[in-house]
Amino acid sequence: MDVRPGDVPRVLERYPELLGFKLEGTMSTSVAYLVGIGVSRRQVGGVITRFPEVLGMRVGKIIKPFVEHLEGIGLQRLAVARIIEKKPYILGFGLEERVKPNIEALIEFGVRKETVASIVIEYPDVLGIELREKLVEQQSLFESSILVSRDDFGRVIERMPQAISLGRAAVLKHVNFLTGCGFLLSQVCKMVVACPQLLALNMDIMRMNFEYFKNEMDRDLEELVEFPAFFTYALESTIRYRHEIVAKKGFTCSLAWLLNCSDAKFDDRMKYDTIGVEEMEVDNSFDTNRLAGEVQDEDEEDVDEYSDYDDTDDEYIE
Repeated sequence: MDVRPGDVPRVLERYPELLGFKLEGTMSTSVAYLVGIGVSRRQVGGVITRFPEVLGMRVGKIIKPFVEHLEGIGLQRLAVARIIEKKPYILGFGLEERVKPNIEALIEFGVRKETVASIVIEYPDVLGIELREKLVEQQSLFESSILVSRDDFGRVIERMPQAISLGRAAVLKHVNFLTGCGFLLSQVCKMVVACPQLLALNMDIMRMNFEYFKNEMDRDLEELVEFPAFFTYALESTIRYRHEIVAKKGFTCSLAWLLNCSDAKFDDRMKYDTIGVEEMEVDNSFDTNRLAGEVQDEDEEDVDEYSDYDDTDDEYIE
């Protein structure tokens, strides 16, 4: 089964029922099925170590229906395999008791059906948390504190599913920071809907970026409303570096044109002496996948505050 010898005691302590199983029975069948859908053989040991209960799950009754349901909402089978490799405990989410009701709840709260698959890929835990109650709380919080409409709440979840688990204090702290910068609450609403990651970014980074924008960039505040992802870029390696180059060349450009491109694309743009009209027509949208690695918890207190469940395998066994 490729479980490391040192991990065997942990596996047996967690799931002692393994000692009563026959190797050629359910154990081998479940492993064979996982490998068959695309789980790497090299990852099997890690899957079993983190979630040994999978060896006791019947393929036909539990694992296969779970995988097929995720395929039914739009996930590719290989994508399901990759999720299982990283978070095998999702197989312990009850399909009828939790997974199906949670998917229905997402749609009920404004998430478009065609985006559900991407939400699950980005935030697999959404399948197993107490979702409906959490969505009610979050929708009320976003509507009362940020003026986010019910329709726009769905867009927020689509762009950052983890917003479901943000704590009230964390949300209000970020909103208060933005209003303290001079934004109207209606502007904050527009910014959050476009870039929900604003509510989970490190406050010190946001503060430094804003101070640089205010003191060095000579731009109107409205530009940040139009391109709130500004706060997600690294100050020294991206914002300052690019701003100084553009300033030296005497270019006048939008924040999106300045930041919303790869380093290679930016360097290519700097080879020219002027900016063409077509070049200036840059979409203010941005790649939320890039932000996934940059949204970070501010401190241990906020980590607990952002979520009402512990990110351990034990929480997901049914």
